[in-house]
Order: sequence, then structure tokens, then C-alpha cells
Amino acid sequence: MNKDNDFVKKTTDFNIIEVIVIIIITGIIVSVCSGLIVYKNYDKIYVSNSESEKSDLNEFIKSYNHIVNSYVKDVDKEKLIDSAIAGMYNYLEDDYSVYLSKDTTDSLQEQLNGRYTGIGVEITLNNNKETVINKVFSDSPASEAGLKKGDILIKLDDVSLKDKEFSYVSDTIKNGKKDKYTITYKRDGKEHNTTITRRDVIIDSVTSKTYDNIGYIKIDTFSMTTSELVKKSLDKFNKNVKSLVIDLRGNTGGYLNSAYNTASLFLNKGNIVYQLKNKDNKVTKYKAEESQYKGFDEIVIIINSSSASASEVLTLALKDNLNVKTVGIKSFGKGTVQETDVLSSGAMVKYTSGYWLGPNGESINEKGIEPDYEVKDSSKQLEKALEILK
Repeated sequence: MNKDNDFVKKTTDFNIIEVIVIIIITGIIVSVCSGLIVYKNYDKIYVSNSESEKSDLNEFIKSYNHIVNSYVKDVDKEKLIDSAIAGMYNYLEDDYSVYLSKDTTDSLQEQLNGRYTGIGVEITLNNNKETVINKVFSDSPASEAGLKKGDILIKLDDVSLKDKEFSYVSDTIKNGKKDKYTITYKRDGKEHNTTITRRDVIIDSVTSKTYDNIGYIKIDTFSMTTSELVKKSLDKFNKNVKSLVIDLRGNTGGYLNSAYNTASLFLNKGNIVYQLKNKDNKVTKYKAEESQYKGFDEIVIIINSSSASASEVLTLALKDNLNVKTVGIKSFGKGTVQETDVLSSGAMVKYTSGYWLGPNGESINEKGIEPDYEVKDSSKQLEKALEILK
């Protein structure tokens, strides 16, 4: 369902109305953000010949010119345009149709792309405001260098991290002009040095383990790499693993295509994975295109109030087709689909373009998915899922 857009540069004369429109919407590329995201654009971009719309744009132009030419202080024209766009999205009063700053956009893109250039650690601040490693990604430069969760970072090269901004380490390594960095860290009260070379790192959105003969997969987000990581996890299970727990707690969504690919691993060719309903109420069904990658005798999915969007797509796909059981508490209930556009400034806008439905045509929007086994105590939800499968 992916669709690539080809941009052709042409030499054309535009009137002032068209110039303003192009300033606002040109430079758009299909990108990513939190929620359920599709690549395909439903709306066609055009320059209207309507006199009423031209009049509306003239009012916008007048206001823009008043500020740029007559306001008592100098203004950043690019930020002014971005603010105008943000205002349009705020007008919609839709929590999922919003303007996102460049910094927020960069962070979301990194997360949902499933990979980034760095050393492969998540960092946080402890109570003493020290930079501490919270997680080390597998198969990363950091794991190969022996860094561990709990290590306190003291220096990056010869620069002390004391009193540095929280983002200093990641910003320096990601945006620096060199590839090798010396890190000084403290572990068990002793200082150590290691040299690390940055490279592409795959973000661990999937973890797995086994409980006797029951497989367990935790999916944190639906990024571009998630379905492949799920496939690798399935390959690691031995032949005695006949049942599976899929843990979607805290997974707020991601790419619709990723949820589709992940669900398709468990479904038979031709099974409906989900349906899309557009603004004209036209419904399109999306079916699994390949044979089941791996089957299980039973599957249980764990959900909570933060399991949303793509998590709910996967849950309904397996419930409707395989009659899987769910454990936990009611899911979030996000049944809308968003498209995202990155502006020339690097900021991003996202807007609701339709609704998704389960294989049986059900919408969970603002309703959520009620679990088959309600377990409010989060510490006992996995226990219950394993109990069902034994």
C-alpha cells in the first residue's frame, strides 16, 4: 500500500496567491509521528480558482505583509508561516491533527524509523542530575564496548558532562563531524574509559523470551523495523514452543504498515487484516498477501489503557481471524488514521484522514477493546496470560 511520490521541478510563472499557497505546502514529504500512520495521500494538492478562496487568501497575505513590513520588531518569516500553519491545525480541535516542532519531529522520526546514527544507548538523569545509561541496545557499539545499564557517564572525549544539558551527549554524537568518541564512565565507584565508533543502530522495539514451552514477545512500538524484529524473535523459539504471549502494554502505535506486516506473520493468506474508511465512507479491505509465517496452537495478547492505534489493529486482526484471547484492561480506543507532512522548516503537521476498522468491520474509536480476562493489577497480567496457555 506504499506509494512513492515523484517530484518534478518545472519553470512556471505564478501569481501572488499561488506563491503563498506554495510557500505553505511545498517541500512536503511523507514522514512519521505518533499514532496510526499511512503513506498514501487521500487529498490532492491544488491551487483553487474559486474567487471566495482567493479572497480568503488575500486576507492572509495582507496580514502577513502588515506584520513583515510594519510590525515594530523584526520577525522570522519562516517561523511566522509555521505559526500560521499551526493555527490552522489548532482550529480543527482534533487531538491527532496537530503541528509539531522540528525537534519533536526529529525525535518521532528517529523512533518510528527504527534506526538512527549513534552508539546505541538510552540515557536519563538520576537524582544527582548525573547522566545515566537507562538501556543499551543489542548489537550496538555501546554493547560491544561493554557499557551497561546503570553506568554513569562522566566525560565525552575531554568534556565534563557535569552541568551539561541533558541532550548534550546524544546531540554531540549524532551531529558531530567525527565517528569515534572516548567515553569516561563510572561503575561501582570506579572510572573507566572506552572508545566507541558510532554507526547505524537498530532501536530495540521488540524483546522476547520463553516461559517453559510458551513464547513471549514484547512490542514497544510499530516502527519500520518491527515486523522483521518480530520475525527474528519467532525464529529464536525452539520447536517445542506451541503457544505465544504478545505483550502490547504501553505501545501507543506507529506505522499502520508495520502493524499490517506484523499481523500477517500469524494469519493465512487472504485473511482481512484491517479495513479503511475514508471521508466519503468508502471502505477498502486489506488482506494478508503471503502465507502464515508461523502458527501457534494458542495466542494471548496483553493490553492496557496505553495500547493504542497500531496495537489495536494487531489485536483485532488476531482476535477476529484466530480468536485469540486478551488479558489486562481496556485499550485506549484510537480508531482514526493520520497522514503526516514534513514542512521545509523541518517541522511536521499531521492530520486525520480516515478511520480504520477491524476485519469484521468493527470500529473501536473512543471505545477501546475490552479484554476477555480483566486483570487490573499490572504485576499479575503476564501471570494470567501464562496461566491461560498452560
